[in-house]
Amino acid sequence: MGLLHDGPKTGGQLVAEAGERFGAFFSVTRSQVYRELPALADAGLLRLGKQGPRSSQQYVLAAAGKKAFKAWLLSQPGPDHLRSPLILRLVHAGSLTVKQRAALLDTARASYSADLDAARAAVKAADDPYGKAVAEFGLAHARAALKLLDAIPTG
Repeated sequence: MGLLHDGPKTGGQLVAEAGERFGAFFSVTRSQVYRELPALADAGLLRLGKQGPRSSQQYVLAAAGKKAFKAWLLSQPGPDHLRSPLILRLVHAGSLTVKQRAALLDTARASYSADLDAARAAVKAADDPYGKAVAEFGLAHARAALKLLDAIPTG
């Protein structure tokens, strides 16, 4: 619902914007978005906007949705839980051969190097202090992951 504060959007636009704004630390799938939009509309939190090309449907944040979103923002978030498939594999990396471990590290290093580049661009592109702070977190996360990978013995 937070992505609809800026105006009406289609499911595809929401998926794209979610990837840009918080994809580095919170994943949103296309199927999840397209499943939730009608449910939120049925609950009165969203209303249908204009019909777009190729039968795309815009959604608009309703007054009840603004109120529910604000209540969610003000609620306690609870503890963060890091669920990293990479870290889980690294915990067990001693069970791999040297070649397998090197391949795992190389693949992860390439991925986090790309994340680092994207995070640097996001920091530069951030136009508000909140977005910039989140982008800097993404940058620090990518750097920390690369540091972790450098600490894993390959031999």
